[in-house]
Amino acid sequence: MAGTPGHGEIERRRPVSGREVRRTLLSRLPLFGTILGLGLGIWLVATNDLAAVGAAFAKVGPAGLFAIVLWRAMLVATCGLAWARPLEGLAPIGAAPCILLRFVREGINTLLPVASVGGEFVGGRLLTFWGVSGALAAASLLVDMLIQVATQLVFTLIGVGLLRQVEGERAATMADLTLHIAGLALLALAAFFAVQRLGAARIVERKLAGLGRRFMREAAPTASGTLPGGTQSVQDCLDALWARARRGRIAQSFLLHLMAWIAGAAEIWLALACIGIAIGPLEALVIESLAQAIKSAAFPVPGGLGVQEGGFVVVGSLFGIDADTALALSLIKRVPDVALGLPSLVAWQTLEARRATVLPPDR
Repeated sequence: MAGTPGHGEIERRRPVSGREVRRTLLSRLPLFGTILGLGLGIWLVATNDLAAVGAAFAKVGPAGLFAIVLWRAMLVATCGLAWARPLEGLAPIGAAPCILLRFVREGINTLLPVASVGGEFVGGRLLTFWGVSGALAAASLLVDMLIQVATQLVFTLIGVGLLRQVEGERAATMADLTLHIAGLALLALAAFFAVQRLGAARIVERKLAGLGRRFMREAAPTASGTLPGGTQSVQDCLDALWARARRGRIAQSFLLHLMAWIAGAAEIWLALACIGIAIGPLEALVIESLAQAIKSAAFPVPGGLGVQEGGFVVVGSLFGIDADTALALSLIKRVPDVALGLPSLVAWQTLEARRATVLPPDR
């Protein structure tokens, strides 16, 4: 009969499950974050004097920018050392690969349109090129991320404590708000730690076996928790990294990360000094700690686009820094992102191109 669809022309549409909806939303989270960040950035640009922003930026000069880039490189290298410390004795590598891959992680997180944890997936996969098993690489990243978040929380609380010494209702209000948010972050951090220490990672690992095979190129875990051929699971590696005998290395990693957070305030102090604004080291620490906290809270926004700028405007106003100078300060902070991030992305692609010549993971 004319007009009647033939066999196979009618496709039945199955109902979309809630899991598929959540997966779709998560996959598009960086896109939504980018749109929101761009909108905020455009609004900040439209409501401020671009000429004044450019003039403040120009005062730093090539020498000042070079010093800031060099200082940032030292901070990233310190974080790479912090990642390497817990791995010592468990993986056949030194600190150099972790330092290199820390730059790659930073480059991906700051320059590519991914959420601020996208670089960790790539960094874990690249670590296997040096003979580290996928399970140990993933476990080391989980430990490193937990320590990094924990030390940032300490850094933020230090900033809040110093902010309480600043006179004014706005400073007190921001300190109270930040303290409440830090309390929520502490609960999330405790849950993250519990997942690693109480064996919950073994359950999560089974559910994410497909993702692990994609990024780490490892087989799925068996019912016993180990991988085919006797390879340890992620939970086994987490237990090894958190072992009592390795607490000294964990403490060293904690101190290195905390030092990197605190030393980051020197970028603020140097940039403002070049612009011609004199602030003390404690004021620089408050600005850096709260601005970083705001940026981290908006982790779905790639590179903190727009959010970082807004954070500097809000926090800088507490210390008499006008919005134009605050925007210039944010732009200065992004120079190392680009100067170090672009070579890091090149290094990433070079490693990918040479993956056939590097040592495969132990099995």
